Amino acid sequence: MTENNLLEVLAPVGDMERLYAALDFGADAVYLGGTAFGMRAASASFDAELLKKACDEAHSRGKRVYLTCNTLPHNDEIVHLEQFVNDALAAGVDAMIANDIGVFSLIKKYAPDMEIHVSTQAGIVNYVTANEFYNMGAKRVVLARELSLEEIAEIRAKTPKDLEIECFVHGAMCVSFSGRCLLSQYLVNRDANRGECAQPCRWGYHLMEEKRTNEFYPVFEDEKGTYILNAKDMCMLNHIDKLAEAGVNSFKIEGRAKSSYYVSVITNAYRKAMDIYKSDPEHFELPQWLKDEVFKVSHRSYCTGFFFGHPKESQYYENGGYIREYDVVAVVDGCSGGRIYCTQKNKFNKGDEIEVLSPVGSPVKFTVEEMFDEYDNSIDTANHAAMKMSIRSDLTFPEHSIIRMKK
Repeated sequence: MTENNLLEVLAPVGDMERLYAALDFGADAVYLGGTAFGMRAASASFDAELLKKACDEAHSRGKRVYLTCNTLPHNDEIVHLEQFVNDALAAGVDAMIANDIGVFSLIKKYAPDMEIHVSTQAGIVNYVTANEFYNMGAKRVVLARELSLEEIAEIRAKTPKDLEIECFVHGAMCVSFSGRCLLSQYLVNRDANRGECAQPCRWGYHLMEEKRTNEFYPVFEDEKGTYILNAKDMCMLNHIDKLAEAGVNSFKIEGRAKSSYYVSVITNAYRKAMDIYKSDPEHFELPQWLKDEVFKVSHRSYCTGFFFGHPKESQYYENGGYIREYDVVAVVDGCSGGRIYCTQKNKFNKGDEIEVLSPVGSPVKFTVEEMFDEYDNSIDTANHAAMKMSIRSDLTFPEHSIIRMKK
């Protein structure tokens, strides 16, 4: 069983806006990508300057920053690794996440004191492999997603206590083994192992008989085709206690390409769940409002992955899209004088019922009875993107609280 003080909520960050969201809503640590060597090329926005800024902000709040360096680099990319590691050192990165053994060795060479976390893409499924990475100098292993809680517990029991164990607990699941997939490379020449996955596992497919090249047959009777490779999203919010008992140290949320709203809501949910667990591990039970939070972001149908054995209902065949029932309509800038001052994100109207999510409690619902533009003119509709406005209310919420509305 993991000690309370070693339990970490680890949030994904794709840019500075999402960094603030993760930190505001309770992440103990964040992971992010630089401009190279990361598995999410589309959200690799942290150059040397921004990386330093991100580390300074996180450290000022007592939080940690982990930098991804987990692609499989080709020969012509290796020469750039030394500068990448030097930038990480200069920025104050707390750890680097690596996959490739050669990259691992070069990080040790260029930054001997840098903490290294072994990426899930290394496919660690047994204690022998975990111990070998520890002997090489790894501080943490991010276990493969194909493991059950019993297997994780055995790895914990047969590895050194100072080797930390991290597991993905929420978000999209790759249909291939621990994210190592060639499908995107074959179909559209975008290498998933270098951060460029086009996610063809989410596409709809038909069968075609080789001699009837213009005739397409659905696998079952559905005019939209069949999403035979489409995995459900993982959600282990209700099972924090079981993960901790198995020996997991870091609870990792997937989603560096997700919105700041997603990062805020899901980080907040796991923060609250973790705090509830820590306060009384023997009687872990979540309130219903917290269980509901994971359904208020854009998501696919949920499952619990492989944690409870071979998944029987982990694929979703209806479509490759997301379920989205809530929109962010504004973000709180401050509260004073009976007003909630905010920045509008999506259209909403006088008379609408809205819900405010803050880091300090459960969501608060109320009806918009009166609102004003930035010049204090009364308005019936907030319909200009990023407009400054206010809502009449005696309620107060922290800055960056989220105002949302059911669609």
